[in-house]
Amino acid sequence: MIDLLDLAAELVDVPSESHQETALADLFESRLHSASHLAVHRLGDNVVARSEQGREHRIVIAGHLDTVPANNNQGARIEGDRLYGLGACDMKGGLAAQLATALAVNESAVDVTYVFYSCEEVAAQHNGLKQLFDLRPELVVGDVALLGEPTSATIEAGCQGTLRVKAVYKGERAHTARPWKGLNAIHRLGRVLESLNSYEGRRPVVDGCEYREAMQAVYVEGGVAGNVVPDEATLTVNLRYAPDRSPEEAQSHVAEQLQPYDELIIDDHAQGAMPALGHPLLRTLITRNELEVRAKLGWTDVARFAEHGIPASNFGAGDASIAHTRNEFVERHEIELVHSALLDLLTTGVD
Repeated sequence: MIDLLDLAAELVDVPSESHQETALADLFESRLHSASHLAVHRLGDNVVARSEQGREHRIVIAGHLDTVPANNNQGARIEGDRLYGLGACDMKGGLAAQLATALAVNESAVDVTYVFYSCEEVAAQHNGLKQLFDLRPELVVGDVALLGEPTSATIEAGCQGTLRVKAVYKGERAHTARPWKGLNAIHRLGRVLESLNSYEGRRPVVDGCEYREAMQAVYVEGGVAGNVVPDEATLTVNLRYAPDRSPEEAQSHVAEQLQPYDELIIDDHAQGAMPALGHPLLRTLITRNELEVRAKLGWTDVARFAEHGIPASNFGAGDASIAHTRNEFVERHEIELVHSALLDLLTTGVD
């Protein structure tokens, strides 16, 4: 029987910073080839393994192979039932649970597709799951998907959307000894920043999950010289919005909050995903394992599945609040809980 914490430690010991996942992809491909019930496919550093048993339902179980850059935390360290190391929380603990499940289930009550992909932690154009949907969509189709992002072994349903905009405010240059002859563009930000500081986002409940919207200024750019009244300032703002808002509604809402600007530039926009907890596979997983369910306040790749009509939720080991930190860790019991819940769903099927 596989010791799941040891397996997670083995994965941590294989470096896989974004764009450098080849060695870890090789490991997953080799292990999955040993499972005769799975057909294994590889596209770059993305590894897909599928059962083909003709079952009524197909579930996609997915996780990203990459980590953020190291912060003097390379290599696995086990202390008791806790594993430390780069990616332990995000998301090699979750990957260990998923890989062990793939190797343990020879015949399942539902068909399953395992997707282990590259470059989740970097810009969207490099995302391995996006590449699979663009180039080999038939490999990643399913009735429902579970993404192994760290959720402390709870279900974090759907995800919020994220919108980043740049608002440009114009002024007129003048000498700082005679500022009345110009218009200070940076000063124009004052009322906008005060409004953002007191902003209270909506807290809508969607499918029993309470989401919490937030809007924050993240960059301010401006200035010409130490003796010049600036004639332009740019304020970058990030809105995290609940999945019951449309992308168009989100953009209109931000535009209203940032008035009066001279130009508004959409810098980045990724729509959220509805919880979709009514699917029988998700409902069975939650009910039979008495899993806590809450909203996912960040954005994750569940939105990519939702975009293609596949309801998805986040379910993995590790505490998301310590992901990407130097001392990130994962607990044995969370890896084991995720593994046992997946094992039960695949072997027993829908209630």
